[in-house]
Amino acid sequence: MDPALLREREAFKKRAMATPTVEKKPKSEAPPASQPKDDAKKKMRPPSAPKLDASTYKTMSGSSQYRFGVLAKIVKHMRTRHQEGDDHPLNIDEILDETNQLDIGQSVKNWLASEALTNNPKIEATPDGQRFSFKPVYKIKDGKSLLRLLKQHDLKGLGGVLLDDVQESLPHCEKVLKNRASEIIFIVRPIDKKKILFYNDRTANFTVDEEFQKLWRSATVDAMDDAKIDEYLEKQGIRSMQDHGPKKPVPKRKKAASKKRQFKKPRDNEHLADVLETYEDNTLTQKGANPT
Repeated sequence: MDPALLREREAFKKRAMATPTVEKKPKSEAPPASQPKDDAKKKMRPPSAPKLDASTYKTMSGSSQYRFGVLAKIVKHMRTRHQEGDDHPLNIDEILDETNQLDIGQSVKNWLASEALTNNPKIEATPDGQRFSFKPVYKIKDGKSLLRLLKQHDLKGLGGVLLDDVQESLPHCEKVLKNRASEIIFIVRPIDKKKILFYNDRTANFTVDEEFQKLWRSATVDAMDDAKIDEYLEKQGIRSMQDHGPKKPVPKRKKAASKKRQFKKPRDNEHLADVLETYEDNTLTQKGANPT
């Protein structure tokens, strides 16, 4: 390479190094890589719902679950009052006071007084509709009324009474049942293991011969239906059971209503009615003119 050109090149480098310069970098308008993702997340987020505290939730009027929760608490309290012997009716404010629910909304309060309590099968309203009390299954208040109920079921063949219904209806039930234990028979129903109460009719007590008891216990009819039992009795010559048991009603035939027969006049020669009348008139005229 030409030595003169090399010298000029070295001199240009020295001048360039001696002259101070400031480099200005252009500002990038594009946002950093993480910014678009953050903006997208912000756009995708739904608007946050207003926060609800305990007082705001209790005053809500649109929550059906909250309404029925209030109603269930009232019914449970009214049943407990009745079982403790306190059965005088209360108005809606007294009920809410005893159940610690005075902070409910006005719409829920109106719903309870006008619709929920009046239509509830466990609540009974006074004739004016302003006071409410618990409505038990049976109207029993003491041991005498309980025995009267059991006697009526026994005489009418209605069977026993559920212990659950008696506990719900009778105030101080456990004490009454303990005092009347000798006059009541308890039987456990095998289907659902619930206890059934029957009246202990002592007049029906009698001693059964042991031989008859053995014969009775030896006869097993668990796997036999009514048809097989009837067939067995018929083979043994026993027909006394035929007249027992429910009889099937025989449908009665309805007699057709007798209608009076109406004799219809013949409709023949209706188009000659005028001609016949003229002919009859002429015949009568001729007979009157020529009497015989």
